[in-house]
Amino acid sequence: MSAMPSKIPAFTKIPAFKKIQYQFTAHLRDPNRHSAPDDIEDRRMKIYRGLLYRNVQNFISSAFPVLHKLYNDENWHSMVRDFFASHRSTSPYFRDISREFLDYLQNERARRSEDPIFLNELAHYEWMEIYLANSDLEPDTTNVDPEGDLMLNVPVLSPLTEFFSYNFPVHKISPDFQPKQASTQPVFLMIYRDLQDKVGFMELNLLTATLIEQLQNNRLESGKQILEKIADTLRHPNPDAVFTNGEQVLKRLRTKDILLGTRTPA
Repeated sequence: MSAMPSKIPAFTKIPAFKKIQYQFTAHLRDPNRHSAPDDIEDRRMKIYRGLLYRNVQNFISSAFPVLHKLYNDENWHSMVRDFFASHRSTSPYFRDISREFLDYLQNERARRSEDPIFLNELAHYEWMEIYLANSDLEPDTTNVDPEGDLMLNVPVLSPLTEFFSYNFPVHKISPDFQPKQASTQPVFLMIYRDLQDKVGFMELNLLTATLIEQLQNNRLESGKQILEKIADTLRHPNPDAVFTNGEQVLKRLRTKDILLGTRTPA
């Protein structure tokens, strides 16, 4: 999607053909506010108006299917039209429309009465699936033992994982479940892409969330060392339970390709 200006730039020395281009794109973005260039019949302009808007709207509704279902047709098209008319895209590619729409929601759209309180978090969660599905990142399995001992060696986290703390249970939201206030406790979610390129998610408890946080920047410590640190940080009354449960979590993460395996400590 090209970064079309919403109005003609305020300067006078502009070539005639550029003036027509600005008028043309401004009209396509917001036909109610900007008239079409002279000498172009409306029948032809209508084709362009419909084609471009439908393409953008289809990309957005496909990228944010749950969010789409939460709006009636009038409010949904009003929001997409506002994005189309006012947002200045940084990318010329249609594949980046979803990222541009997320930017619009997070940084430009003032909350309206029809917008759910969890709008930005839900949109972010839905966009992460697209981001991981299309990511060019590939796991580096150099010197990684897929069957290595997760407690004695260094667990290797896949780069195709994203860990977030949300204020709302965004993975459960639907037309039939729309929370009116934030959760009393953070909602920890892991979004990942496995080695078969399938995107999935996991809701994490505090122990698993803390473990993932430690794994993200770990290059030297074994699984046991990490769990010892967690038990100490949490001041857990039963460290052995942390080790037992933590080892099971590590194994589960490996079955989902969130952990690629292990490396031998340096």
